[in-house]
Amino acid sequence: MPEPRPHFVDSPYLVPFDGSFRIAEAPTCRGEDAPKKPEREARLAADVAAIAAQQEALYAEDKHAVLLVFQAMDAAGKDGTIRAVTAGLNPAGCMVQSFKQPSQEALDHDFLWRISLRLPERGRIGIFNRSHYEEVLVVRVHPGLLANQRLPHGEPTPGLWERRYESIRDFEHHLARNGTVILKFFLHVSKEEQRQRFLERIRDPEKNWKFSAHDVKQRAHWDDYMAAYQDALRATSRPWAPWYAIPADSKSYMRMTVASIVRQTIESLGLEFPRLSDAEQREMRSLREALEAEG
Repeated sequence: MPEPRPHFVDSPYLVPFDGSFRIAEAPTCRGEDAPKKPEREARLAADVAAIAAQQEALYAEDKHAVLLVFQAMDAAGKDGTIRAVTAGLNPAGCMVQSFKQPSQEALDHDFLWRISLRLPERGRIGIFNRSHYEEVLVVRVHPGLLANQRLPHGEPTPGLWERRYESIRDFEHHLARNGTVILKFFLHVSKEEQRQRFLERIRDPEKNWKFSAHDVKQRAHWDDYMAAYQDALRATSRPWAPWYAIPADSKSYMRMTVASIVRQTIESLGLEFPRLSDAEQREMRSLREALEAEG
């Protein structure tokens, strides 16, 4: 089977494929030359409309699936970005999956099993709000969670995370070979901006429901999470399954940037509506004539 076609956009936020990514050097803020907010919102709307137009061709051609993976620290804006990017899409062709604590059934399978069950079909766009990467992020920061997985070798063995990276790379390589276009977004929020968003959730009664004491406790592990993200992105950003580290301190800039990358990637597929054969066109003309005659 031929190697999967690369699907990545030339972006300053593209995570290199050579393992050189340094999270400390990845920006969390938009650049000084970034467009003003009204222009960001206009660009977002235009890109969402373009994605919606491409979605119909994606469904009609029925050769590719598109998988968008979102990972981030709490309060980075995953939910809002997913809503913004999918605002104009046909719900019948777009599936959003949220992966939380695995069930007992999932724990009785390998760590990629429950992910495989939620993959988008050809012709559809699938969105993962958190994903299989939780197994090399949260579980790495809190290795005690491995006890529930009853691994055959017991406690974490040397090289466990590297083996999981390898499994993820092989899994995504297989999907890409078979027509799934994979885009992965790390919404990179700063620790200070996260603090401000947590305070906003506490102070605003209408946002209290978003607040979780558990999320605040995770801030104590910030450095561990950053190290886990850096290693995971280094090990798994590939031309057929690229990572993008998107600055997330500005929500409007983040949403505009994500939508632009999604649009450019889908447009690069060269999607076309199926063409009818000569026989099918003759049949259609005959049916049209019959319908017109009824009038």
